Parts: sequence; C-alpha cells; structure tokens
Amino acid sequence: MDALQEFLEDLTRHGLDRGHLLGLLNVLIGRRVARADGTAVSNGLTWRELAAWLKKARWDRGAVQELGLNADDLPPRDRQQFWYAAIVRARVDADRATEAGDRLAERLQEVGYVVGPPPGKK
Repeated sequence: MDALQEFLEDLTRHGLDRGHLLGLLNVLIGRRVARADGTAVSNGLTWRELAAWLKKARWDRGAVQELGLNADDLPPRDRQQFWYAAIVRARVDADRATEAGDRLAERLQEVGYVVGPPPGKK
C-alpha cells in the first residue's frame, strides 16, 4: 500500500479528517511528512498531485465548508478539478494555513507521524 494512501486512511481512522482540511492542505503541499520510524510519506506535493490524491481517497466534498467554500460553487463533475479549485481558493500559503498546519502537525505526532517545519522555519 502506498504510504500516502495509508496516511490519508490513518487520518480518517483517528478522526483527523474533520476540522483540519486547511492544515492538511498546508502540510501535504509544503512540508515533509514521515512516519515516526523515518519512513517518508510525502516530501511535498504539487496542487495537482494533492487534488488527485484527494480524488483517489474519495475525500468528503463537504469538507470544503471548513475553508469557507460552498461545494456547489466548485466544478461538480470532475472530482480532481473540484479539489484543485478548492486548493487554489484555500490560500494554503497564508499565515492562517501555516498555523493550521502547525496544529495538525502536533496532532499527527500523537498518532505516529513527524511533520517538518514550513519552508523558511527551522
């Protein structure tokens, strides 16, 4: 099983799939994620790659409400385009997103993942 797919499944299993979408986007796009044993999960994804993974994982479209978006305002037919549009509008590089990523990183550490700092921080 792919490490990223397993990571997304672990998020759901531990209840971290709700209330953390902005942090998840920030973490998966701009940071390194590894298991506690050092096994790499992600070294950062492009927006398109992340959109493809969210489509593959069948991530709940309703989660975009956490971003202040209405699912009906996003491309309805192609789920990858839906997620790409949501990522574009989420402002994943804003300070608010970085703070959300930091909060999620703390929670992920509790369930066995290590998240690197955002670019520019050590």
